[in-house]
Amino acid sequence: MRLTKTMRWTALAACTALAISACSTSGGKSATDQASGGSGKKGGSISVELGEPQHGLVPQNTAESEGSEVLNALFSGLVEYDNDTSVPKLRVAESIESPDATTWTIKLKDGYTFHNGEKVTAKSFVDAWNYGANQDNAQEALPFFDKILGSDELAPGKGKTPATKELKGLKVVDDKTFTVTLKAPFSQFKTMLGYNAFFPLPTAFFTDPKAFDDAPIGNGPFQIDGKWEHNKQIKVKRYENFPAAEGKAKLDTVTFKIYEKLETAYNDLRADTIQITDKLPVSAMATVASEFGDRYIYKPESGVGYIGFPIATNPAFANADVRKAISMAIDRESITKTIFSGTRKPADDFISPIIPGYRKGALGDVAKYDPAKAKALFTQAGGLPGNTMEIGYNADGGHKEWIEAVGNQLKANLGVEVTYKPFEKFGAILTALGDKQYSGAFRMAWSMDYPSAENYLRPIFSKIAIDNGSNYGGYVNEEFESLLAKADSAKTDEESLKLYQQADDVLIKDVPYIPIYTYMSSAAYTKTVKNVKVNAQGQMDLANVELA
Repeated sequence: MRLTKTMRWTALAACTALAISACSTSGGKSATDQASGGSGKKGGSISVELGEPQHGLVPQNTAESEGSEVLNALFSGLVEYDNDTSVPKLRVAESIESPDATTWTIKLKDGYTFHNGEKVTAKSFVDAWNYGANQDNAQEALPFFDKILGSDELAPGKGKTPATKELKGLKVVDDKTFTVTLKAPFSQFKTMLGYNAFFPLPTAFFTDPKAFDDAPIGNGPFQIDGKWEHNKQIKVKRYENFPAAEGKAKLDTVTFKIYEKLETAYNDLRADTIQITDKLPVSAMATVASEFGDRYIYKPESGVGYIGFPIATNPAFANADVRKAISMAIDRESITKTIFSGTRKPADDFISPIIPGYRKGALGDVAKYDPAKAKALFTQAGGLPGNTMEIGYNADGGHKEWIEAVGNQLKANLGVEVTYKPFEKFGAILTALGDKQYSGAFRMAWSMDYPSAENYLRPIFSKIAIDNGSNYGGYVNEEFESLLAKADSAKTDEESLKLYQQADDVLIKDVPYIPIYTYMSSAAYTKTVKNVKVNAQGQMDLANVELA
């Protein structure tokens, strides 16, 4: 899903020899917790850092990290992902089974209710998916329903009207059971069901979708407390009727405090005004490990950071050799060491290193820093008009330093004059790109929706993701589309993965985006809380947080 504001992280300091023993890789118990047996204070309230979400808080229309962070507290899906391994495990679903990876039967557990008391049923999921798949509703998650039989009738394309209001591949059997029929076998289907696009919706949503934006009614461990106060805060409180066996929230309330600048949030963390942040400013990198000790979480995350190109709207970037030359002129090692103190790693594939299917060094020459070859290829390809280039980025995510470092390298190595376009908020650059109102190169990033190589390919670079997804560059390649389709229908996971890798190879040849670095978790918390964990999607596991 998720194009992220700062991939839920900004950067983190490398563990020094002095602080290495204090660096947590999983947000586990501190020595104090272990000595006390891990029992924390009951109830209580905390505040955590958040950026302003782009849209309202509707699961089927949330494709960025800030809104997803809140939805993770308010909703529970059919499956969830283990905080440490990302392995999918059943949550609301009692079972998800298929004999052929095409027809799936999903049975629900008892006990789940929405925050207004309505029972979560099979219809709650079917209605939500039908809504998300209907192009008239313009939900950002629409591409995720494309594999279900009947999606073409609900999303026939621009200028066409849906022929129906329901996916023919969805059938309610009874309150606890529904079936899903796909267009073709898709072995990753169960894995993807933890993504928020597949969350259920209550009947109240369909009565007044607009009101739901600011005060969603979920089925998760927390419920909304009041309404979203835009650019200020979102408050949630423990949902007392959440099934005990599934893990009720420990805290009474959590306030998502909305910040425009990470420096301000970090200063508030140091003052214990907020208790957790899972994004840190560049200025904190040198000292955060020594200052927070085992309350500093440092571990690999799923994100990949890019420089993207608006191929469809700006002919200057149409030549793949120009894009490749720009990539070869960027010193990833220098940026990750100098700007991020070694706490981000140079990217060498479009797929994250923590995902099956990643291949070390897959980018080959595309990611090899070679100024001489870059300049020769750039010149041979005709360069850029006026020898100028603009790079847009969101100013609320701590990106100014590394974007300017890239610009300086392009000037030194290619002779290109680079200017910068800071957008005040992440939502603003997404909107400008989505509306085709910005045609410069742009900073972008991706964090997994679900742990699959496919999730690093289709949602960002497929045709369907241009109008209904995150293909902000407008990239199209029919060979890439064909390989995705073959991979989806492969009979074994091994065969499927090889085909996804071949699709990855097409991206490496075309370079629609330039992968620059992969992310490490960057989170810290105060002495007043414990049991803090951040998953590979960069989301806090707030239900298990306790006061220390």
